[in-house]
Amino acid sequence: MRKNVFTLAAVIAALFISLSCFAQTGKVNNFRIKRGTNISHWLSQSEQRGEARRLHIQEDDFDRLEDLGFDFVRIPIDEVQFWDEKGNKLPEAWDLLKNALDWSRKHNLRAIVDLHIIRSHYFNAVNEADQAANTLFTSEKSQEDLLNLWRQLSAFLKDRSCDWVAYEFMNEPVAPEHEQWNQLVAKVHKALRKLEPQRTLVVGSNMWQGHETMKYLKVPEGDKNIVLSFHYYNPMILTHYGAWWTPLGKYKGKVHYPGVLVSKEDFDAAPDEIKDQLKPYTEQYWDINKIREQFKDAIEAAKKYGLQLFCGEWGVYEPVDRELAYNWTRDMLTVFDEFNIAWTTWCYDADFGFWDQQRHTYKDRPLVELLMSGKPLEK
Repeated sequence: MRKNVFTLAAVIAALFISLSCFAQTGKVNNFRIKRGTNISHWLSQSEQRGEARRLHIQEDDFDRLEDLGFDFVRIPIDEVQFWDEKGNKLPEAWDLLKNALDWSRKHNLRAIVDLHIIRSHYFNAVNEADQAANTLFTSEKSQEDLLNLWRQLSAFLKDRSCDWVAYEFMNEPVAPEHEQWNQLVAKVHKALRKLEPQRTLVVGSNMWQGHETMKYLKVPEGDKNIVLSFHYYNPMILTHYGAWWTPLGKYKGKVHYPGVLVSKEDFDAAPDEIKDQLKPYTEQYWDINKIREQFKDAIEAAKKYGLQLFCGEWGVYEPVDRELAYNWTRDMLTVFDEFNIAWTTWCYDADFGFWDQQRHTYKDRPLVELLMSGKPLEK
C-alpha cells in the first residue's frame, strides 16, 4: 500500500512538472515591437574585417537609436562572417554580435538576429555560379547545415531574455515551390523548439518575403511566439530609382508619386531593354490605397494565426527625389499604424539609410523626423 501511495505521488508530481513546462512553453513573450531599423552592411553583406568592422558600429549608435525613439533593431548576420568553410567559428564576429545585443539591451532596444545569407542560399543569386550554389532546397545536407547553424546560434544566445531577443530563420527565401519553404520552416521550427520552447521566432514568406506569397505560408500551429514577416519595396521604380544593381536603374525619366508613376513620353524615351518592366508603371495609379491593397494578404495571414505582423525591410534608395521619398514613406507609416504592423527600415547607415557613419552625421534628418512621427510602441 505504501508503495502504491508513493507511485501515485510520483505520477502527480510528474504531471505537475509536465503541466508547468507546458504553461511555460505556452506563455506569450513580452517581445513587443513597433518601429526599428536594420543594422545592415556590418555583420552581413560587408567585406570589412578586423578594426574597420569593429569600429563600424559602436555603442553610441544604439544610444542614438534609443534617443530618436526606435524600440528595436534587426541585426542581419552572414554565415561567412561567423563560420569558415570548414564550419569552425570565427570568434571576432561572435564577439561583435554579443556587444551589439548587450548594447541593445542597455539602450532598451529589442533585437532580432536575422540569418541573412548562408552559403547554400543567396536571395539575389543572378549568375550561374551563384545559382548553382543555391542548394538549400535541393540538398538534405544543406538543410541539415542550416539547422546546425541555428543550433550553434541558440547555444550562444539562449541565455538572452525571450522578451528582448528574437531569431529570424532566414532572410528572403527563394524556394522554387512554396511547399519547399513550408517544409523547411517546419524543420527549423521543430529544431529550435527542442532547444528553446519559448523564444520568439520570426518567419517570412517565400520569394523574397513578398506580401503576395504570405497566403501560401504554413505557420506552425498553436505557437503564439511567432512573428510573421514580409518585405516591401513597391513600387520599385520609385524606391530603387537609379539603383545600379537593378535593370530599372537604367531609367532616367521622371517618376510621379502619388499618381501614374511613368508618363507615356518618358516611357517612349526609355531604353528598349527595360520597357517590358517599365510598362506596368505607365498603367497603374499608385497611392496609399495601392499600398493597402497590396498589404491585404499579409494582414489576413496575421489575423488568421493571431500573430504580430512585421515589415522587416522597406525604404528608399538615397538618390531618389526626397519629396517622392517622403510622400511614399508617409503613406507607408500610415498603413503600418492602421494595421499595427511593426517595421524596420532598410536601413540605418548604408545607401538606403539616414545616418552617415563615415562623417558621423545625419544624411537625412527630415526622414528620421518623419519616421518618428508615427505611433510609438505602447507602454
